Amino acid sequence: MQQEWKRLAEGVELGISRTDKFKTGLLSVTLTVPLRRETAAAGALIPNVLYRGSRSCPDIERLSAATDALYGASLGPAVRQRGESQCVSFLCSVIDDCYALDGAAVLEPAAALMGEVLLDPATQGGIFRADYVKGEGANLADRIRARINDKRGWAIFRLVQEMCSGEAYAVDKLGEADEALAMTPEGLWSDYQNLLSHAGVTFYYGGSAQLERVEETVRRCFAPLITARTVRTQCQVLAAPRGAVRTVTEDMDVTQGKLAMGFRTGGITEGSPDYPALLVLNALYGGSANSRLFLTVREKLSLCYYASSMLDKLKGLMVVSSGVEFQDFDRAQEAILAQLDELRAGRFTQEELNAAVRSVVSSLRGRRDSQSMLEDDCVTKLVCGLRPDGGGELIRAVERVTAEQAAEAAKKIQLDTIYRLTGKEGAHGG
Repeated sequence: MQQEWKRLAEGVELGISRTDKFKTGLLSVTLTVPLRRETAAAGALIPNVLYRGSRSCPDIERLSAATDALYGASLGPAVRQRGESQCVSFLCSVIDDCYALDGAAVLEPAAALMGEVLLDPATQGGIFRADYVKGEGANLADRIRARINDKRGWAIFRLVQEMCSGEAYAVDKLGEADEALAMTPEGLWSDYQNLLSHAGVTFYYGGSAQLERVEETVRRCFAPLITARTVRTQCQVLAAPRGAVRTVTEDMDVTQGKLAMGFRTGGITEGSPDYPALLVLNALYGGSANSRLFLTVREKLSLCYYASSMLDKLKGLMVVSSGVEFQDFDRAQEAILAQLDELRAGRFTQEELNAAVRSVVSSLRGRRDSQSMLEDDCVTKLVCGLRPDGGGELIRAVERVTAEQAAEAAKKIQLDTIYRLTGKEGAHGG
C-alpha cells in the first residue's frame, strides 16, 4: 500500500491510500472546526439534514435510488471528535472501477453525488426544509438522551466531563438535546454557511485510482471548498492533573457499579517520541487480553466484571473502565492502581512485554486491512497536522520498545479523576 497526501489549498488537504487489496474504493470529505458548546449541536445536525436530500434527489428515496445506480454504493454522514475538534464527514464506499461492468468509471459519479449532497442540498425558500430540520433535530435529541442507556459508556462520558471540565474536550460532539430540538431552518442554514466557509477540509480516497485522477475529481466535484482558509484545530494537552485527585460519585437505578478512572499521560500524544512505548504500556496494563487488569484484577482477584484501559492519543489521556459490585469499589480501585505501580517499577516479564508488543502490532496491522480504519487514521493525522505513512513507521517503532521504555511511560502517567456510578440504595464502598 502506498499512502500519499497533497495540499490543495491552505487548510485543504487530500490523503490517498493507494491499494489494490480491496474490491471497493472509499471516498470521504471531512469539515473540521474547533469543538465548542455553542456550535456542537448544529455541527452534529447539519450532515443529517443534508443527507435527507439534494437538489436533484430531494428525498431519501431518490437519494437511495442514486446510490443503487452506482452499483449499490454506500453513502452516509458521520460526526467525529478528534482531540478538541468536531469533524463533520460524508463517506462513500463504492465498487472499485475494475469490478464495474465494462470497466466503467464509478469514482467520478460517486464523487459528484457526494458533492451535490454536501454543497447543493434540498431547500425551501432558500434555506433548509423545515420538516427536515425538525425531524432530524428530534432524532439527534433522542440520540443524545440515549447515551445514558449504555451505563459503561455513560460512566466514561461523565468521567471525561468531570476530568476535563473547562476544556473543550469535555464538550459533547453531539451537543445538547434541547439545542437540537430548538434549531430553526434559518439558524441552521447560517451555521451551515459558516461551516463551509471556515472549516478545515480533508479529502480522503482509498482504492486503486491514481493520485492525479483523484485530485482532478475532487477539484471538480468540490470546487467551492477548495479555497484558502485559516484553520485552528489545536488540542490542549495537560501533562499533569491540575490539582489533587478528585472522586465523583453518582447514583442511578443500576445493579452493577461502574468505576472509571482518568489519567494524564504526562503529555505523551501520537506525535511524541514516547508514543510507541505508551502503546505498549497500555497493552501491558489493560489494553489487551493478556493485560494485568484482565488477568489479575478481573480473573485472579475477581474484583471486576470487566476491566480495561484505553488511550486518547490526541488529548494525552488514559481511561480505565470497569464494572464492579457496589461493595468492591475500594478494593477494585486499589488493585487497579497497584497494577500500574507494578508496571512503573518494571515488575513484568519479558514474556508479558513480548505479548503486549505483539498485541499492539497486530492491532496496527489489522487497521490496514480495513478501508474505514485506513480512512480514519489518515484523516485523523491530517486533521491534527501529522503526516500519514500507512502505519509502517509506528509498527517498527513499537517492535523496538524495551522494558525500560515501557516502565518510563508508566511513570509519567498520573491519576486525575475517579468516577463511581453506584446504586440508589446507598453508596456502598463509595
